[in-house]
Amino acid sequence: MFSKSKINDPAPSKNADAAAKPSATTPSAPQTSAQTSPSEFKASAPKPKPPASLLSADLHVTGNMKTTGDIQVEGTVEGDIRAHLLTIGESATIKGEVIADDVVINGRIVGRVRGLKVRLTSTARVEGDIIHKTIAIESGAHFEGSVQRQDDPLNPGSKTSPVPKGNPAAGNPSTS
Repeated sequence: MFSKSKINDPAPSKNADAAAKPSATTPSAPQTSAQTSPSEFKASAPKPKPPASLLSADLHVTGNMKTTGDIQVEGTVEGDIRAHLLTIGESATIKGEVIADDVVINGRIVGRVRGLKVRLTSTARVEGDIIHKTIAIESGAHFEGSVQRQDDPLNPGSKTSPVPKGNPAAGNPSTS
């Protein structure tokens, strides 16, 4: 019949099949299909998330960077950065636009910041506008610019909340 443990066993199943069964009783075609089944199963398993790319403190990058992964910057970047999670180290300086789902700023940014979640730590120095969905600014952070909340801050063409700031008669949008 079928042996479930042999299908789920990783590499030892090849040797275990040959040692457990005589080759005369088993046809060769089922053995090859049993041997390919574990590799097919491994290929369908989800890949582990790779570690963040690290730009060390002695690195100076001129140009734009774009990834769907994570970046940790400790050096200097002159250009735009787009990533999933972007961590700006205390020794880092970014001159350009930063766009990421999650932005943690410990160092210096001169330029616009766009992120779903933006966090300025106590060592952060930001000169530029921040467009965010949620923001946290720790005590001691230096910030010079404007803060604007948007439902989709990653899309540069998106508009801000439907209620203008200068119209107090508009009321709360959740009550309409």
